[in-house]
Amino acid sequence: MIQFLQAGGPFMILLVLASIVSLTFIIERGLALRRQRVIPDPVADAVERCAGREGLSALHTLCRQQPSTLSRLVLTALEHLDWPKAETVDCVQTRARQEVVRLERGLVVLEIITGIAPLLGLVGTLHGMITLFGDIGSAGLGDSNVVARGISITLNTTLMGLLIAIPSLIAWSYFSRRIESFAVEMETLLDEFLRRQYRVAEAPPPPPARSRPPAGRPGGRRSGSAPVEPPPAPVQPAPTPLSGS
Repeated sequence: MIQFLQAGGPFMILLVLASIVSLTFIIERGLALRRQRVIPDPVADAVERCAGREGLSALHTLCRQQPSTLSRLVLTALEHLDWPKAETVDCVQTRARQEVVRLERGLVVLEIITGIAPLLGLVGTLHGMITLFGDIGSAGLGDSNVVARGISITLNTTLMGLLIAIPSLIAWSYFSRRIESFAVEMETLLDEFLRRQYRVAEAPPPPPARSRPPAGRPGGRRSGSAPVEPPPAPVQPAPTPLSGS
């Protein structure tokens, strides 16, 4: 292994440094993007169960006890529930963008290494070819050691660049998809949570109950009120006597 690295020439040093940086960020992002660090199951279950304002205090305490990406977003929503819904959604979206940037920290390094590692290997290849042809021109074609060293430099740097770029590309793609999946899941949880909370807050009050007449009083007449007298009967006129009787 040491001979392989030594035979790669000066560009192998840059490739080794790139491999160390890539491996460091792969391990760091792998630990940071665990589900329990982003969307803990207890917090997600509590958000789904919280249907009214009576469970907000317990949810706030749980988010404080289990810090995570979802917990910070829920705390932002809880702090602005007394605001209008549109403003609360804007605040949560702003904080969500910040959290996504935080989750993507380090992925840009993997992306850069994925691009430059093959290029460094290619530069090492060109350097090896130039060295090979220069030594062949000065020493002649009969010296096999000169030819072998030039080929070794060419192949080693090319292989090393690909060995660094391929795992970095796989890790970058995997972490990017994982972050996207987490973002969609958190967006769904918070959207449903805010809908439930503002639906409860904006629900109209129940109509007042209609008063029923007291039992035993037909017609619904209130106690203490004067009885209603019937109108007087019309007076019939007296019959007129016939004339000539």
